[in-house]
Amino acid sequence: MTRLSANLLFFIVSILLISCSADNSSQKEGAALAENVQDSTDITMAIDGLDGPEAVRYDPGQDVYFISNFTGGGTDRDRNGFITKALPDGSIDSLRFMVGTDAYPLHAPRGMYITGDTLWAADVDGVHGFNKNTSEQVAFIDFTSFEPGFLNDIVEGTDGNLYVTDTGKSAVYQIAGGTPTVYKDSLDAAPNGITLDPETGNLVLAPWGGATVFPALLAGDSGSEVFAEAQSGGNFDGIEFVNGNLIAASQMDSSLHELQNGIDQILIQTPGRPADIGIDTKRNLVLVPYIALNRVDVWQLSGN
Repeated sequence: MTRLSANLLFFIVSILLISCSADNSSQKEGAALAENVQDSTDITMAIDGLDGPEAVRYDPGQDVYFISNFTGGGTDRDRNGFITKALPDGSIDSLRFMVGTDAYPLHAPRGMYITGDTLWAADVDGVHGFNKNTSEQVAFIDFTSFEPGFLNDIVEGTDGNLYVTDTGKSAVYQIAGGTPTVYKDSLDAAPNGITLDPETGNLVLAPWGGATVFPALLAGDSGSEVFAEAQSGGNFDGIEFVNGNLIAASQMDSSLHELQNGIDQILIQTPGRPADIGIDTKRNLVLVPYIALNRVDVWQLSGN
């Protein structure tokens, strides 16, 4: 079996296991519990009525949440994926706000990022661009020539280019001027989430599988270094910086970890396996989607 097929098979099997199981895994020894670790009793609200929610992106301009929905296993070209627009009170403004076009429909949208008025979303065959205000699809960047394994998350770098992780191929792509190219491949661990370190401009990756090292791709394509290493957890998905600290969703122990200055602590123990988290920067909230539970839970972060 080739490395590509092995990686892709492992990732698809993991997604299927996540879809079929919502129970908490036992916590591995290593990461300390935060002084005021939160759990399901601390949920401030839940957004229900979704269909396999994989990722959340907060739009401060409109003060709304965008939620991508698999609507299935996450790998099929079934044309039934969609992106929901929800309000900060937990209500759904439009369930199927973005669906794509007949030529380029959404199949199973994943990670999202906003640049200007455009919401970018990774999907099975490429990256969709939508007008975040009107829901109109304004762009589609085709990745099929790369035979992608599992396009997963997306972020804008300090250079203005977009960067997309491919968990199935252990690669990161760059989109410059609307054209995708391979930026990094043969990474030590398959990357899931990706985010920008606001202090350094480096791109930090969340490792999928059993790896616990979070690598940083240095700005200017000048190599890489270790940003942090978790003491427990695994199958890390969404990652975001909050007040200079990295918050990482761990599906292996159903928790959110905070990584800072060599310290790994668990902030929140979630009732399901957390996927690609979003941060409401106005209210200092973390929004946690669960593919298997068809909902997004919301917690108040400390410091607000």
